[in-house]
Amino acid sequence: MGRVYNFSAGPAMMPVEVLKTCAEEMLDYKGSGQSVMEMSHRSKVYDEIIKTAEKDFRELVGVPDNYKVLFLQGGASTQFAMIPMNLMKNKVADFIVTGQWAKKAYQEASKYGKANKIASSEDKTFSYIPDVSDLPISEDADYVYICQNNTIYGTKYKELPNTKGKLLVSDVSSMFLSEPMDVSKYGIVYGGVQKNVGPAGVTIVVIREDLIRDDLDDSVPTMLRYKTHADSDSLYNTPPCYNIYVCGLVFKWLKKMGGLEVMKKKNEEKAKILYDYLDSSNMFKGTVVPEYRSLMNVPFITDSDDLNKKFIAESSEAGFVNLKGHRTVGGMRASIYNAMPREGVEKLVEFMADFEKKNS
Repeated sequence: MGRVYNFSAGPAMMPVEVLKTCAEEMLDYKGSGQSVMEMSHRSKVYDEIIKTAEKDFRELVGVPDNYKVLFLQGGASTQFAMIPMNLMKNKVADFIVTGQWAKKAYQEASKYGKANKIASSEDKTFSYIPDVSDLPISEDADYVYICQNNTIYGTKYKELPNTKGKLLVSDVSSMFLSEPMDVSKYGIVYGGVQKNVGPAGVTIVVIREDLIRDDLDDSVPTMLRYKTHADSDSLYNTPPCYNIYVCGLVFKWLKKMGGLEVMKKKNEEKAKILYDYLDSSNMFKGTVVPEYRSLMNVPFITDSDDLNKKFIAESSEAGFVNLKGHRTVGGMRASIYNAMPREGVEKLVEFMADFEKKNS
C-alpha cells in the first residue's frame, strides 16, 4: 500500500531521508564491513558515531558548556525515579500536574520524599495549563517539575513557571527538537526520543554539571546515578548503539533543514492547518483551551462515539493511521511531529472535510 501517514503519538514517523540512509548503511557502515547493529560500543568507529551525535545535538540545541548530555535507557519513565533519587537533598519536590506523565512522575517521586502538587489541571481533564506565574513554591523544594508538552491531552506551556529561584526540571519528550529551547533555564531537561528524534530506546538527559552528585545514598543503584553515565560519556555499559546512531542521523537532518527555528515555523504552519479546520468544522472539535494548544499533539472529537469509531476505521483504510485518541480523552488524536510532512496534514484535513460532508 506504500507508506502511510502515521499520526501515532510514538513511536512516530521518521524522516524518509534518514530511513534511506539507515537502509544504505545497514550491511556496511562507511566501509567498516559491518552494520552499526553489530559494532562494539568500545570500537573506534562507534566512538565517533556517539561523539558526533552529541556534538550535533549540542550545536542544534545550543547546550551550554556546563551541561552534560547523556544518552540513557529505560525510557522517560525511568527518569521519574532517577530524578528524585539524584536531586532530592531536602527530600522535597514541587509538581505541576498537567497530565498523565506529570502525574506518574509525581507519584514516583513520593516514594523518595515529599512530593507537593502545587497546581493541577485535572479538574477539566487536563485541557488547559494552570496559571504558573505565582505558585506556592515550597521553601525547601529541591526542584519544581513540569511536563512541558502533554502528549495525551494536547496541551503545552506557553511560558515556563516562575520557580522563585528553585531548580526547574522538565520532561519535553513530545516536543523535543520541535522548536528552540533555552537550556540554561533548566536544571534538567529530558525526553524519550521516540516521538521527534529516533527509534524508541533512548532517553536524552541534559543536566547541569553541579547537579551530578557523588554523595548519594548507598541505596541508589549504580545504573540510576547520573554520575555513572556522565563520567563514562554514556558508555558505562552497552548503550542502545543503533538507536543513538539513528538519532545522530536525525540531528544531521534537522541541521540540514535549517535548525530548530525553521522547524518551529514549519510546525506552526502544520498545526494551524489542522486547528483552523477544527475551529471552522461543525462536526469535529478540538478538546484543548485554544491558548494552550500543542503544536505536536492535536486531540479532537465528534459528538458521537459511533461517529468517532467510523472516522477512525475509514481514515485508517485511507492511509491515515493511528488516529485513535487516548482512552482518557476518547475521540481522535493527530500527532504531527517534525517528520510529518505538511502534505500529510493537508490531506488529513481534506479527508476530514469529505467525511464531514458525507456524514452530516
